[in-house]
Amino acid sequence: MKQRYIGETNWQASAVALGIMRMNVLTPEQAAKAIDTAYDSGINFIDSADIYGGGDSEKVFGQALKQSGVKRDQLFIQSKGGIVPGKRYDFSKQHLIDAVDGSLKRLGVDYLDSFLLHRPDPLMEPDEVADAFDELQTSGKVRHFGVSNFNPQQYLLVQEAVNQRLIINQLQFSIMHTGMIDFGLHTNMADPRSINHDGGIIEFSRREGVTIQAWSPFQYGMFAGTFINSDKFPELNKLLQELADKYGVSKNAIAAAWILRHPADIQVIIGTMNPEHIADSAKGGDVDLTKQEWYDIYFAAGNDLP
Repeated sequence: MKQRYIGETNWQASAVALGIMRMNVLTPEQAAKAIDTAYDSGINFIDSADIYGGGDSEKVFGQALKQSGVKRDQLFIQSKGGIVPGKRYDFSKQHLIDAVDGSLKRLGVDYLDSFLLHRPDPLMEPDEVADAFDELQTSGKVRHFGVSNFNPQQYLLVQEAVNQRLIINQLQFSIMHTGMIDFGLHTNMADPRSINHDGGIIEFSRREGVTIQAWSPFQYGMFAGTFINSDKFPELNKLLQELADKYGVSKNAIAAAWILRHPADIQVIIGTMNPEHIADSAKGGDVDLTKQEWYDIYFAAGNDLP
């Protein structure tokens, strides 16, 4: 399993992480098996959020961790906060502190290795975020901080206010969600792919030493479904299968390896709760695609070069 130095610090973690958004549908026994399988496959990073499963995903994880063969100090556990589902985004000091306290209680742990602001709140007061982060760090409840779904200016607005480095930005990125790359390739063009949706976030992150965590690595659209084995993407799946056969892994592993091949040192967050699929996808952390294979996959997904 490849490793990543998170945010160019000395914090080293697996290049593939396990997201527990769907863990609420499992029993603690099933969830324990998922955790054990992930760890045995080289995954030592867990991604969560206070709203996943209405909080039940973290509760199940907390129960499952006690039943698993993995100890707390063998894992890096991350959560996110700042969303009041269906009502608003909320980066007020008290809401962020309450979000962390709630996650700690549900997860059954004493601290988070990292805490991210889940989605940018247009009404955020950076000074309030700074006060919350200071209190969370001083109390020992959170060790590292970051953001999620932020563009460069939103990132800088918070970074300039807080005393801690924001070392993570979690963003949607996959073979079928490549806006961050399309824009750069189509610079100075007038076609749809030349539109800058993200503010040059991938180049910005590389320059600032921010680790991008790719969520929904096997999805197309906004949770429209997985492109793996989908009849909608025959050319892509044909190539993925050919490469899977070459490297002796699954198509999911090749899709993960495609993201990991980018020199931005991206960390991939897989969301499956199926132990077999966890093990299959984790093998992507051991595959080194060639540069041409990376481009061939990009083309098979329906993209082109100017």
